[in-house]
Amino acid sequence: MSTPPLASGPQGPDRLEPLLDTVLDALRTGARARGGPLPPGGPDAVTARVRDAVGDVLPERGDPDALRTLVHAFTEGAADPAHPLCTAHLHCPPLAVAAAADLAATALNPSLDSWDQAPAASALETLVTRALAREAGHADALVTTGGTESNHLALLLAREEHGRCLRLVHGTNAHHSLPRAAWLLGLPRPVTVPAPDGTLDPGALDAILTRLPGPHLVAATAGTTDTGGIDPLPEIAARCTAHGARLHIDAAYGGPLLFSDRHRHRLTGLDAAHTITLDLHKLGWQPVPAGLLTVRDADDLTALRHHADYLNAHDDTEAGLPDLLGRSLRTTRRADVLKLAVTLKTLGRTGLGALVDQVCAHARAFAALVHDDPRFDLHRRPVISTVLFRPAGADDTAVATLRRHLLTTGRAVLGRARADGRLWLKATLLNPATHPDDLAGLLHLVHQAHTEGPR
Repeated sequence: MSTPPLASGPQGPDRLEPLLDTVLDALRTGARARGGPLPPGGPDAVTARVRDAVGDVLPERGDPDALRTLVHAFTEGAADPAHPLCTAHLHCPPLAVAAAADLAATALNPSLDSWDQAPAASALETLVTRALAREAGHADALVTTGGTESNHLALLLAREEHGRCLRLVHGTNAHHSLPRAAWLLGLPRPVTVPAPDGTLDPGALDAILTRLPGPHLVAATAGTTDTGGIDPLPEIAARCTAHGARLHIDAAYGGPLLFSDRHRHRLTGLDAAHTITLDLHKLGWQPVPAGLLTVRDADDLTALRHHADYLNAHDDTEAGLPDLLGRSLRTTRRADVLKLAVTLKTLGRTGLGALVDQVCAHARAFAALVHDDPRFDLHRRPVISTVLFRPAGADDTAVATLRRHLLTTGRAVLGRARADGRLWLKATLLNPATHPDDLAGLLHLVHQAHTEGPR
């Protein structure tokens, strides 16, 4: 039996080329078979189609057509974030140039746990992380798998600085990964601060910091997952300074507003944080994963130093080989930095800022359509690119049923969020190519489905 072709090596590109043609063709046929933003039929129907396509997962003899068959089935059963009616989550359509760069990282397969596995990747990661940290007013950054890992690292660094009695203080609007990280790290039970308008109340924060013994880690949010709300960062930073509290800002969603001249003022006060979570697989149009944690003081990262002789022997480090183990809690780590570097270099700040401006404008346009249509209620004007709305007069049960009906029929992908004591449909607009007709079509489809009712 001959050895299957490898993706790298001198013959790698030649071996990949016909396989890429197969993948691209299967992407086309799978998308045509799906016919919409989501496969119809719901979980049972999708599972049945995948099961039929896969057959025996580990057959006695291999199937030479498995690549085409499974990529087609994978695509047919996918939620397509580039479809204008796929607007549920912070799930972006990746840029083609980023996906192409990611292929190179996959083919070469560097692992950023030692320099001899990733010479160029380690140098590139240093350049990119420091450049993005400077954009946020910070000194350095680590590449992570996303907001959850970044938030976990932020709490870990704070714990190592202030001890295990450190108490997390966060708004009721904070991401669920923050209190979960406190639990995983063995910290005291977090204290929640009211967020009556969807953003953390600085006065209530001040009262809590006054009566609660420290040390404290305050976590603010710049772009909540439910509404896209941004906490009043300057006021929160001032309260933290007054009480000697450490500040972390979860800007996983809103961080890329930094690229926009029009919107970056919304992040005033961001640089006051000790650590910042960023996530470019949201409002950065990167393939998953593409997270970062920035630090104001690079010395904070010394807490992550770790030694394994086969990866960072002391004499190798003294001889000048970079020590990569202190750049992550992970050991094996793919070169996610390449797609980031290619995107930043290809589009520049102006190009990325234009994409941010486009999706924010789409959200304002969609909100205006909802506001002007008496058949719908609008929660409020969007802060970033998230719009909450619901059919006028519908109760929460009707809203939930309507959303599931759209999902299981494969007609539209909308999220759900609870705000002001009510359940809302959530449209998170992250596709810069969305057309005004798409927005009007989405609203018409929701009204039509609500009028028809589930079948």
